[in-house]
Amino acid sequence: MDYKKKLEESKFIKFREYSSLNFAVGASLFIGVIILLFSVDFAKKSFNVYTIAVSLLYFLSSLVSYLVLIKLKKDIKNNNDISVLTRRLGFILIFFLVFANIFTASSGFLLIAKKKKLEYIFIFEAFLINIYIIFVSGVNLFKEIIPDNFYFGIIILILTSLFYIVSMYLVSVKELKPNRKLFYFISAVLILTIFLGNIFAFLAGITMILKINHKDDDISIEFVDVLYRVFKNEMAVIGMFFVIFLFALSISSLFTFNYADAVENNYTALLQAPSLIYPFGTDNYGRDVFSRIVFGARISLIIGVISTIIPIIVGGILGALSGYYKGKPDNIIMRILDILYSVPSILLAIAIISVFGANVFVLIIALSISAVPSYARTVRASVISVSNMEFIEAAKALGANNFIIIYKHIIPNVLSPVIVRMSLDIGSAVLSTSSLSFLGLGIEPHIPEWGNILKIGSVYLETNPYIAIFPGLAIILMVLAFNFLGDGLRDALDPKMK
Repeated sequence: MDYKKKLEESKFIKFREYSSLNFAVGASLFIGVIILLFSVDFAKKSFNVYTIAVSLLYFLSSLVSYLVLIKLKKDIKNNNDISVLTRRLGFILIFFLVFANIFTASSGFLLIAKKKKLEYIFIFEAFLINIYIIFVSGVNLFKEIIPDNFYFGIIILILTSLFYIVSMYLVSVKELKPNRKLFYFISAVLILTIFLGNIFAFLAGITMILKINHKDDDISIEFVDVLYRVFKNEMAVIGMFFVIFLFALSISSLFTFNYADAVENNYTALLQAPSLIYPFGTDNYGRDVFSRIVFGARISLIIGVISTIIPIIVGGILGALSGYYKGKPDNIIMRILDILYSVPSILLAIAIISVFGANVFVLIIALSISAVPSYARTVRASVISVSNMEFIEAAKALGANNFIIIYKHIIPNVLSPVIVRMSLDIGSAVLSTSSLSFLGLGIEPHIPEWGNILKIGSVYLETNPYIAIFPGLAIILMVLAFNFLGDGLRDALDPKMK
């Protein structure tokens, strides 16, 4: 009996609509309960009618999603496919977007499209990113002072969201190649939205251009093939979504959040408990913890990404030279890097910061230097393996110089392990940044950074634990997200997993 249930469950899991609806049911129910709790003032024994009405709408959306889920399971069980009628029920779920239920609405968008092209999935994810940012930014409406450019930022996000909806519809009903001009225009606009930090839209635009210009099947385009395989890994998609969401929120927060709430002292709101005005409460200086976490994401991502890219470039060059030329250059380069590798990375970072002072630039350099040897070793091992292959010998026989061989033939073939390692190391760099800030050796205390917020919260763990809990969760989620993404990329780039 258990085997039969597991077999049925495995059939359902193959359909992404099933996972999305399952999540929508649980998330809508959870948020409905949270809003209901906020609507009741237990001290005054009173309640807010409007928030109760909102919570009831979330309960209703959870019920509707559950009924659609039952219908979907029945279709899959009987026909091993989702019927047209069930897919049309997705339009009812999309309607709940009016009530800010992004979970139910997103499951509706996923349900209505039977054939999910990669560009459709990317635009759908880009749309979700925008809606989530609008939803998160909406907390500023409860504050006494709304950011100056708040409405401008929200209007831009709404307009781009509408464009994504139109693009999703066109992609689902029209073919790319017969409508080149239309989809070139859509691709250009999607690529331009990278200025809002929406990397999913950028990937959608690039994918559409590659498909339009490519004569063969989509799967023959290596870039598209890799992305298809990444999206088969649900955890990798969740990790990618969270990382891109934080990146987009970091850019959008320039318009939709007030930086003063994160850095300026407010002695009238010291150590406030979480509320609609202060979703994550306030710290001992009256600063909004929610705003500090939002702005802190920007610093964490900047340091994490740059302190990983620098050692990739430096370590990649040294590893490529060492692995290709071998002999004396190999011995000199690797012995110097061995000395550097023998010093614990956190101690090396502390030593550099102690000498040059604590700021963003020094922190990036400190974390970058300690990561160079590991990338050099990874690239060197791959270059040694590739440089002995027949196509390298053929390039030499045709008269190609060493620079051309390394740049055009060797490096493209050793990028896979480097990309995987990069995605994992960014999470480690974020963790190191927070650790150094927690020790007082990272970012200056007044600047919003997750380690700084956690350090303040550690003093109030018994009385006001939320100050430490929320930044701690943010650090955990970001590191997990990069780890999930790294695992997905490793599987997608592994030829054995095809």
